[in-house]
Amino acid sequence: MTFSVIGRDAGTGELGIAVASCILAVGRAVPSARPGVGVVAVQARSRRGLGGSLLTGLAEGASPQALVRRTAHAAEDVDRQIAVVDMAGRVAADTGRGSLPVSGHQLGDGFSVQGNMLASDDVLPAMAAAFTAATGTLADRLLAALAAGQDAGGDLRGRQSAALLVVSGSPATDDDDGVRTDLRVDDSGDPVAQLRMLRNLQRAYDERDYETLAVFAPEGARDLYGALAASRRGDRDAARAALLAVRTRPGWSTWLASMAEDSRLSAVSSLLD
Repeated sequence: MTFSVIGRDAGTGELGIAVASCILAVGRAVPSARPGVGVVAVQARSRRGLGGSLLTGLAEGASPQALVRRTAHAAEDVDRQIAVVDMAGRVAADTGRGSLPVSGHQLGDGFSVQGNMLASDDVLPAMAAAFTAATGTLADRLLAALAAGQDAGGDLRGRQSAALLVVSGSPATDDDDGVRTDLRVDDSGDPVAQLRMLRNLQRAYDERDYETLAVFAPEGARDLYGALAASRRGDRDAARAALLAVRTRPGWSTWLASMAEDSRLSAVSSLLD
């Protein structure tokens, strides 16, 4: 009782999935991904271990088509819905006969959308069109498709949770686990909108967008980001005022002193000298 989109970015090689459902914590149940290997969606009445098994098959050299075909003929998996994309952008999907209507899947160039117990037949075409038309990063395109599916009706039962998972097209290493985005909304009246807000906040952290973080970061850190934002735009008085507010909090004065050599904070902390 879920709708999702999986895909690969041809430019970066990144692989990802976005999913929404009217169940608690869908991010725990549906997405599986392995950097440099592939992404899998397991929905409907799928076994919880099926995602890991499919990723192992990809890592061993099987194609998505072969894995999906094999699973479709397994007696224990006749009721499930699955979709698989590998690091080459090959994609395959299947909707088992036990998936609740409205259900189905739609394949595109390097992506697949799928869902069951949907509000209408419009959900999957809307998702496919949105993913194809969207620009930006893979995470942004996946979110655009998910939002289009929700706008078209989404899960027949309503809204509860959503998740976004993007991994690198290269295998993980000791220095880089390959996870680029891993965001989850486990229980919300509008999980897709909440997921988009989290994605925007993650972008602000990644890009050091201090103006945005000064508004939306956790309350205890907003003054620090306000000081960084003011320093960046050359407003020394505002930066000093914000930093003074930071220093009055218990423990922060010692932390600021220890971070004085950090390139991001040295120019700001000098305002207190």
